[in-house]
Amino acid sequence: MTKTLDSELEAAREALYTAGIVGRQGAFSREWARELGEDIGALFAEALERPNGALGRGPNRYYVEISPEQLRGFEELVTHPWVTGVCEAVLGPDYEIIEVGFDVPGPGAQNQPWHRDFPAPEETVRDRRLTSLAFNLTTVDVEPDMGPFEVAPGTQWEDGADFEHGMFPPKSEAARYAAIAEQKLPKMGDISARSALTIHRGTANRSQKSRPVLVLGVDAPGAGNAERHDLQFTQGYYARLDDEVRRHLPARIVPELEPIEQAHTIEGLVMGEA
Repeated sequence: MTKTLDSELEAAREALYTAGIVGRQGAFSREWARELGEDIGALFAEALERPNGALGRGPNRYYVEISPEQLRGFEELVTHPWVTGVCEAVLGPDYEIIEVGFDVPGPGAQNQPWHRDFPAPEETVRDRRLTSLAFNLTTVDVEPDMGPFEVAPGTQWEDGADFEHGMFPPKSEAARYAAIAEQKLPKMGDISARSALTIHRGTANRSQKSRPVLVLGVDAPGAGNAERHDLQFTQGYYARLDDEVRRHLPARIVPELEPIEQAHTIEGLVMGEA
């Protein structure tokens, strides 16, 4: 690892422990991002045709969990030095990739309520230690009218004792989050990493374009989020992966890929912002 990358990863870890989010511009080529968009487009169309294939996350906003080998760029993603370096710096050398999926906020998607992705674990509340990360990669150049992602920096440390289901802050806090919110406008090829506990929301998509974004979920050992997901590989694909990649994949090995029934529904997002 070069000295430049070392310092970049140190800064990324600091950002995740302070703001709760960090980004890297141009981590991948635009062509790579374009292929990712093509794969997601085909998988989304298929999911919409399948019963329970796409989970509603608010009006005209969907989430689909997929199998990694359905993406042409999966290996390039999980071996990128910034991705592996951030995972190791925050979660330790034995981090586990537990989720691959995508969000699609389409035209007409509304503001989501402020939320986090799951309740804060004791290690975070008590020890101020992050045990999970969510990486996001846009497949389009995000414009202000396309429903950009908003995040309230520093909120990963709120204990959530008064949050509904440990995930939804009281509506009385909405103005506070809005006052400190940062809106993200990434370009194709950019990547971000955030604590899934940092309070965030998708905003209203007032354009006529969809804003698909890939989600890669990663845990520290023992964090326990894998049980919400169903990471699976076919034997042939799994066998072709490098040993260093395989050791980070606590997955089911199957004769052929099975439709994923996503267990981590977030009921509070179904209706959008109240």
